[in-house]
Amino acid sequence: MFAEERQRMVAARVAEAGRVSVTELAERFAVTTETVRRDLASLEQAGVLRRVHGGAVPADSVSTTETTLSERLVQHLAQKQLIAQAAAELVASSRPGSILLDAGSSTEALVDVLLAQANGRRNNSDEQVVITNALPLADKLAGSSAHAVHLLGGRIRGLTRAAVGQETVDAVERLRPDLAFIGTNGVHEAFGLSTPDSEEAAVKEAFVRAARRVVVLADASKLGVETLVQFARLDQLDALVTDADPSPELAAALEKAGVEVVKAGNS
Repeated sequence: MFAEERQRMVAARVAEAGRVSVTELAERFAVTTETVRRDLASLEQAGVLRRVHGGAVPADSVSTTETTLSERLVQHLAQKQLIAQAAAELVASSRPGSILLDAGSSTEALVDVLLAQANGRRNNSDEQVVITNALPLADKLAGSSAHAVHLLGGRIRGLTRAAVGQETVDAVERLRPDLAFIGTNGVHEAFGLSTPDSEEAAVKEAFVRAARRVVVLADASKLGVETLVQFARLDQLDALVTDADPSPELAAALEKAGVEVVKAGNS
């Protein structure tokens, strides 16, 4: 395979996955890691991608980049649906009395699954308490007889349609929910969980501190990624639900931190 052809395929893989590692590319194209690094350097010079520690991300992937909720709802949709199914199984197996739901497209996919399951049950006499700072999630859950919905107050951030600010953080600090599902923009072996916005990060940090059990929902594009503001260390998490195998570095860090990795789609 000529270098130009391989580099086109490397660029396509980065665009598809959101982040790739040097070792993954070396195995995929049967070349040395040194060859991959030269390819990545050439592609970075051409403005196609951006090199990061151990791999590469798309050129427009920077620490402060944040897409709108409507854009995120259609990105990696199939993967998020698989993640939502796996997360719903965690709810069914642990039967928590109260659930805290972070804002985001992955948690919204989980709400869709929970509502479908509730509609399929004949007896919904036992209400499950669901607490969220996200307007779209509360709106979807409001008509469910199986869920008692509590919407956290605060300033509504237009980009994510979520309540943020000190009022939201204060409200979370008075809670002790059984289970929290958290969204994130990045899961990194050294930096932990992160998001581009400081106010969103403050609320997510409060969620992590408040819950008895913390589960992070993150598709493959978030793995190995660092964004601007850290809101949790890996050792503050109980489980990660994702659709791909983490890199060896991230997998080792998760294991050391005692985080259970649930790969969605696995039977």
